[in-house]
Amino acid sequence: MIKVYGSTLSPFVRKVVVVLAEKGLDYDLIPSGLPARDPDFLSISPFGKMPAFRDGDFAISDSSAIIHYLDAKYPEPRLIPQAPEDLGRAVWYDEFGDTIVALTGGKVFFNRVVAPRFLKQAGNEDVVQQGIAELPRLFDYLEGVVPEAGGFLVGGALSLADIAVASPFVNLSHCALDVDCATHPRLGAWLPTILSRPSFAAPIAEEKAFLAA
Repeated sequence: MIKVYGSTLSPFVRKVVVVLAEKGLDYDLIPSGLPARDPDFLSISPFGKMPAFRDGDFAISDSSAIIHYLDAKYPEPRLIPQAPEDLGRAVWYDEFGDTIVALTGGKVFFNRVVAPRFLKQAGNEDVVQQGIAELPRLFDYLEGVVPEAGGFLVGGALSLADIAVASPFVNLSHCALDVDCATHPRLGAWLPTILSRPSFAAPIAEEKAFLAA
């Protein structure tokens, strides 16, 4: 049985469970608190970063590494394009989602949700405002590259590119920071086509219920 350690409130864990769902693979999601204390989790991810992953005797951390492994071992449907140009773009969008969108949105999500709710400490509103101020530049970039509603970022099919870019937007939505369709109509139309897929919709519904409790 595949095991994923972490919480889908992390955009990186969400990436992995979405890929597993798209591939129709069964898995156990093993919750990990903050700070992580599970010995098996820490044996896989010694720096305590989510997600950690185990498939039989194979174990690894980092969402991108996990997804590359999954796409190689369970290639149907293929979520990492094989054509050189599409592969290059998918790797770029994965990096963009992880290190720009997720980290920028994380300034808001961490200080408004994670710190007060899970760490029992006050968030830093100055950092929140810094993150919010950085969002228009990201939205402007995506407005220029996302396809028309119903399309995908790379190769005409759902790929790691779409999953990696869309996942951090869920965390922004949890903080009531949604894309304004009046100013960013293409982005505002593209996101729902990705986030309404069953692979995304199921964890998002669970996250909303958890945060509302």
